[in-house]
Formats: sequence, C-alpha cells, structure tokens
Amino acid sequence: MSVMSVTAQGIHHRHADVDGVRVFYREAGPADGPVLLLLHGFPTASHQFTGLMRALADTPYRLIAPDYPGFGHTEAPAGYSYTFDALADTVEGFTDALGLDRFALYVFDFGAPVGFRLAERRPERITALVVQNANAYEDGLSDTARTFIALRPDTPGAPEQVRSLLTLEGTRMQYETGVGDPSLLSPDSWTLDQHFLDLPGRADAQVDLAFDYHSNVARYPAWQTWLSRHRPPALIVWGAGDPFFTPAGAKAYLRDLPDAELHILETAGHFALETHLPEIARLVAAFLPRPN
Repeated sequence: MSVMSVTAQGIHHRHADVDGVRVFYREAGPADGPVLLLLHGFPTASHQFTGLMRALADTPYRLIAPDYPGFGHTEAPAGYSYTFDALADTVEGFTDALGLDRFALYVFDFGAPVGFRLAERRPERITALVVQNANAYEDGLSDTARTFIALRPDTPGAPEQVRSLLTLEGTRMQYETGVGDPSLLSPDSWTLDQHFLDLPGRADAQVDLAFDYHSNVARYPAWQTWLSRHRPPALIVWGAGDPFFTPAGAKAYLRDLPDAELHILETAGHFALETHLPEIARLVAAFLPRPN
C-alpha cells in the first residue's frame, strides 16, 4: 500500500468522545505509521503544532495533536473538574479511544504534567520523548514561575493575578518575552489563543488549573524516577528566553537521561516553535526512531 505524505494528504480535523468530553484533535500522516502524540501548552491548543505537522511531512509518523478540555475546540461538559489529573485522565482515555498503545511523546509546557502522568501510569507505551520548554525539575523554575505556583485561592488578590495573565496583554507577553527577533512572531497566534480564552467558562477553567499547578511540582520526583528508570530516547529543545522555565530545567534532564540530545536556542522564548520551526522540525525529524 502506498503512503501519502502529509503535504498530499493534509491535516485532518476530528473529534473523539471520551467520557462525555468531545475531544478535538488534528491528525496527519499514514494511519499505520508509528505515532507521535503532540501535547500542547498554555494558553494555546493543538493549532500550535500545525506548522510542525506540515514540516514533518517526509517522516513515516502518524501525528496526533489533541486539544485538552478547557482549550481550543474541545468541548467539556458542565461540572468537568479542571485539574491536571483530570486532563491526564481525558488524554489517556483519548489514546485508548484511538487505540494508541505505543507512541512517542512531544511535550510542551502543560504537555509535561499531562504527558508524564501518562508515562507514570503506562510506561510501556512511551517509545521516545521530545521535550520543548516543558519543565520537570525545580532547577528550571524562574522566580516568576515560583511566585505563580505559590498562589492559592485564599491568597489575597490571587484570582486577580491569575486572570491578569488571561488578558490579551498577558497572552502576548508570553509569546514575546525573551524572543531575539519579535518580527518573526505572528500576531495570529496570540489572538487565536485569546479567542479561546475569552469563550464562556474558559477563564474559570484556567484559574482552577493555575491553583492546581503545585500538584505538578509535587510529582517532579516521581517523573524523574520514571525518566531514570526507563531511559526513553530523548530530544530536549529549549528556548533560552522563556520567562517561566529556564535553561537550567533543560540541563537538569541530563541527570536522569544522560544520553539525551540537548539543544538550547538562545534567541527563542517560551513558544520556540513560533520563531524556530525549521530548526526544531529538522531536529525532531532526525531524532525520531525509524520503524524497522
């Protein structure tokens, strides 16, 4: 059977029903190819991977990028509990619904707490790991991140501090901070993110997740144990100008994954794909294990 490339086949836009959640996802590549599961961050969604999916057209991989509940086009029922455990439950159910029993993981930002929860639960599923500005070590937390993580619902002014990050100014700041050449950034990215943030109920969901972020830091030791025990092949790519996760967090992975490939992009920020897509795509394509 001949396999059509992503360029010819295009990116498909689909839904899967998972315990009452209508999960939106993007899919490209051969249906029988090895899977790369792309897990997005905050405050974006699977649309952040569109360029990468097209750039990986010549690989044999089946590329799948879902939107989490509370993000993008995914529709969650009233009463959904917006915690990182719940996001991981939904994404795990999504992988079951699609029959994804083995896959490489690309984790960015929130993708780490979601993806590493999946890896803890079913380590045998993970074939390889691409980490892009996705923190799993206290070394990598900037002062800004530590202040944010320390917020609790009863901290005076905390809800307002979180909501200030959910404005257009806050969203744009996350894209522009630490970027060497801001003219490489398309304003379409942060305006699309803001569109979804402004939908009814979305800000409340993000506030709940912000107050739950400390649960991720508490799990760092468990994730590090998984990394050191299972030693998945790993590529680590990091925008050095990230205001939340510093390059020290990228280098910390080498303690548990000494054979990992590490690249620090000095002129990239948190959303490194926005400015360094060709370079990252080349690194990912060269790194991904080829099927036998």
